[in-house]
Amino acid sequence: MVRPSPDSPSAAEPGPARRPRVVIAVDLPEEQIRRIAEAEPRVEVVHDATLVAPRRFPADWEGDPAFARTSEQQRRYDALVDSADVLFSIPDVDPAALARTVRANPRLAWVMTMAAGGGSQLRAAGLDAQELARLTVTTSAGAHGGPLAEFALFGVLAGAKDLPRLLRQQREHDWSARWEMRHLDAMTVLVVGLGGIGAACATAFSAQGARVLGTTRSGEPVPGVDELVPIADLAAAAARADAIVATLPGTAATEGLIGAEVLAACRPGTILVNVGRGTVVDESALLEALDAGRIGFAALDVVAHEPLAAENPLWDHPQVLLSPHTAALDAREEERIVDRFIANLRRFCDGEELRHVVDTVEFY
Repeated sequence: MVRPSPDSPSAAEPGPARRPRVVIAVDLPEEQIRRIAEAEPRVEVVHDATLVAPRRFPADWEGDPAFARTSEQQRRYDALVDSADVLFSIPDVDPAALARTVRANPRLAWVMTMAAGGGSQLRAAGLDAQELARLTVTTSAGAHGGPLAEFALFGVLAGAKDLPRLLRQQREHDWSARWEMRHLDAMTVLVVGLGGIGAACATAFSAQGARVLGTTRSGEPVPGVDELVPIADLAAAAARADAIVATLPGTAATEGLIGAEVLAACRPGTILVNVGRGTVVDESALLEALDAGRIGFAALDVVAHEPLAAENPLWDHPQVLLSPHTAALDAREEERIVDRFIANLRRFCDGEELRHVVDTVEFY
């Protein structure tokens, strides 16, 4: 759906009749753009597919890295995003581009990030206090909960059933004596972070009969969680867990949270899964815990620095399973993100408080 460019007269409707302008700043399928326009006729939805990097796969918000705009196309793209009252996505998923358009467009009121952890992108934009105060940034929190909970379940099961041993014995044609595997209905799983992803993980593990512990700041009950644990008691809770599932975003407060103290408290053979942000886990401490056997298996969808450096020892550790930050990718991701955007767009038009707003102090 390509609407007139901001250079055209209709892009600058004067007076009170002007509808808020929603600019789709990334490559979003036409049917999803149409859903937004049909769901909320009080806004004007604008998109120009010729100005954005084309998707290579579903939810490929960065788009094809080979894409490059001409100087004229860049001028048009900048003019397009600078005409927005609302941006669907940070322009080019680039914090520097967000900073540029915030400063160029005092009318910009709301930006929807594609990432559940969009706070880190906002922090990287380096906006000042005045700029942050006039801008609302929301995330896609909750859109990725189901797929990531499935990966977390898979990771814990892989550890419980000793997937590395099974694969090794199969390669070696070794039909060994039988051994006892662990079972979820006899395990305690500690979910670190009970936001949208953590809540979905708690539900998944509870449904399999596991006892679920969950860290909390609010103290509010969460379905599927048998016991809430203050974040200050994380190490003590880790000592009681058979598996730890990290779902936290990357913030200053969460960096290295699962580090030497927490990992030293773990009982031998504890399983660790990270589906949040890689910076939450201190990777040096994790490697030490793996070598000492306190962590018996780790399934990591994320690492602190992506892509993982070729020389990083995590690649070759026999008790580590790596996924290249792909566990959340799903053909329905775009639809789920648009669902959340539409719900917030109605609140925006009604003057109501938006949901999943980034905290501009902790950027979470």
